Amino acid sequence: MHNTRITENLPSTTALVVEGGAMRGIFASGVLDSFMQHGYNPYDFAMGVSAGATNLSAFITGQPQRSRDIIINYATRRDFFNPLRGLKGGHLTDVDWLWNYGHDQWPLNLPAINQGIPLYVTVCRVRDGEPRYLRVTPNNIHALMVATCALPFAFRKPVVIDDVRYVDGGVTDSIPVKKAWEMGARDITVVLSRPLGYRKAETHPPQSTAGLSLSQRILKRAVQRMFGADASIWETMQNRGSEYNESLDFIDNPPPGCTIRVIAPPADFAVSRLTMNKQKLQDGYGIGVMAAEEFLQTLRVTAA
Repeated sequence: MHNTRITENLPSTTALVVEGGAMRGIFASGVLDSFMQHGYNPYDFAMGVSAGATNLSAFITGQPQRSRDIIINYATRRDFFNPLRGLKGGHLTDVDWLWNYGHDQWPLNLPAINQGIPLYVTVCRVRDGEPRYLRVTPNNIHALMVATCALPFAFRKPVVIDDVRYVDGGVTDSIPVKKAWEMGARDITVVLSRPLGYRKAETHPPQSTAGLSLSQRILKRAVQRMFGADASIWETMQNRGSEYNESLDFIDNPPPGCTIRVIAPPADFAVSRLTMNKQKLQDGYGIGVMAAEEFLQTLRVTAA
């Protein structure tokens, strides 16, 4: 389904923002493949997080079906998702393996990165828990894609770019729609991985250690062991729900002069973050294609 909110006349600066969500990214892969089939790319720049970023890498390089095949054929392997390995202290989801194996099997058209629209990837800086929005280049794309997918505890290998350690951008800004607006976009298309109306549960870190619940104490100690006692990422993780919901509020009530168009899966979307059933994933891809078709019909866009 889609939802369009228009406040004033459409401006000239446009952006495409794609949420992550691990295997739920199969929906966005269908949306973006449909866009490519129709030759639809009116955007001045794109922004993605986690699986949203990897989906956009195929979009800006003009490689339809690439993300679909990687999600369905490679992300369902034990090499990527392995609960037993995770229980033994290894990677629950080996995003490094998935990205590089996918690139080996279906090489990304790296020269096309400089020819397409700019792509910015959201990552979370570990030392202060702040979001960073880094532009993709042929030289940094491999490290950036691993970093934006490196969910704390699920992927344990440190990802360091230019001497700075990063983790999954969804920890700090899962839907960088406000950032797109701050960068000048006034016509923004947002592809969500959850149905419209979804909201995250909100938790807030107490002012003192004494106010922490048992689960918060355990999580804080685990974060300190993994990232160091001086890292501020724990506070960011505690605020994730409220930050996510603020992005949804921004989408629901855009500033004057800003148009936000939303493409989201239906309420009964059956794909979860770690769905490994190939048929469900294929169905989720088809739902994304249909949602894009409906969206493009409202804009009177025909096949290229």
